[in-house]
Amino acid sequence: MIELDEVDRALARALCADATRSAGALGRDLGMSQPATWRRIKRLREAGLFGPRRVDLDLEKVGFGVTVFLGVKLATKGRVSLEDFERAVAAIPEVQTVQHVLGVYDYRLRVVATDLPDFERVLRRRIMTLPGVGNVEANVLLSEERLAGPL
Repeated sequence: MIELDEVDRALARALCADATRSAGALGRDLGMSQPATWRRIKRLREAGLFGPRRVDLDLEKVGFGVTVFLGVKLATKGRVSLEDFERAVAAIPEVQTVQHVLGVYDYRLRVVATDLPDFERVLRRRIMTLPGVGNVEANVLLSEERLAGPL
């Protein structure tokens, strides 16, 4: 665990809101110099606080108007390895995230599709044919609000 002071927390919150902001702009907001702010960000990055940088696409603007969360229960855990299922599901481009979870289902998938008929095609032809798939429960995303997080 990384020890964070209030300045570290403020930097992390600001970068989570907008990772493109410069150290100079962040420093001005926090009453720090650009070099001091940059050193703090570098220390936090080297400590592993930040994951890899990536761009969040607006999926609707690139044609994916439907997001569905799937709960997947494997038919028999002993017959198919978790690694085989994970490898196969990760090869499906419409699957955005694969989460191994504890509870009623073994996996939670975030799947995108152009529309509901496209999702049905992905479900029938790709997901239901994966090794070991048993029960599947689908929840269509109606809206999403991203929250700032615990910092």
